[in-house]
Amino acid sequence: MWNISSPGPAPSAVAILGGVTGIVVAAIVPHGGIAVAELCAESELGLAAATRAGLEELGRRFETAAPDTVVVLTPHNVHVEGSLAVIVAAQLEGVVRENGREIALTTPGDLELALALLADLARVDIPSTAVSYGGNRPAEASMPLDWGALIPLWYMGGRTQRPCRVVLVSPARDLPGHVHVEAGRVVAATAAASGKRVALIASADHGHAYDRQIVQLVRDNCLSGLLDIDPAFVATAPADSWWQMLVLHGAVGDDFDVDLLSYEAPTYFGMLCASFTPRAS
Repeated sequence: MWNISSPGPAPSAVAILGGVTGIVVAAIVPHGGIAVAELCAESELGLAAATRAGLEELGRRFETAAPDTVVVLTPHNVHVEGSLAVIVAAQLEGVVRENGREIALTTPGDLELALALLADLARVDIPSTAVSYGGNRPAEASMPLDWGALIPLWYMGGRTQRPCRVVLVSPARDLPGHVHVEAGRVVAATAAASGKRVALIASADHGHAYDRQIVQLVRDNCLSGLLDIDPAFVATAPADSWWQMLVLHGAVGDDFDVDLLSYEAPTYFGMLCASFTPRAS
């Protein structure tokens, strides 16, 4: 096991709040149950202490950034063959259960931003599908909130008295990497045009076959190197993170500074916490 647990100083509010609209903060966030103390058995509490500290710091940074909406790139919601899935539901609600314990969240969806994102993706011919659940009208639909989104949101605004609106996006593992990068550029453009402050989360756990490589790319602020990884290798790694991070790369480009807060691999998957802050112009 190896870990990084020495985060640098938090960016100032002035640095984070420099842009009025668009993506004001972004992050790579793990979603394993041991990242949440409320889900851990007594014997597990020491396994992911660095990760929980990293998540708590990310929560503080998100609070400082004060987003109106959080876009979560999750690998564990609906999977649509050959298409990104964008959730269009007025509400999202879910429960995660482990060790006889559970956590639950209910958050409002941002239908306006979700529909704008779908229109913008269609405009550049990126396959995307609107998905909802329950009520036949999006305003009446309540979509299940998967653990890939719920666990990051547990730390990043989901438990506040007035939680941020959320847009869930699921990548499509059968689409090429460069399509996900272009989708990230669209996410950033849609956020910038929305008049809203938007946070972006790439929910990602990492297979040990390439976790050291991922840590180095994040530390060097060089997510473009993800495109150099053979997709066939990614498919067998297993790599529960590549696609979400490619979208993140497209969204932040070279305009954000990175802070690698923690990385540890106490079990069969690795957990990384990193924040991306808009670079002061």
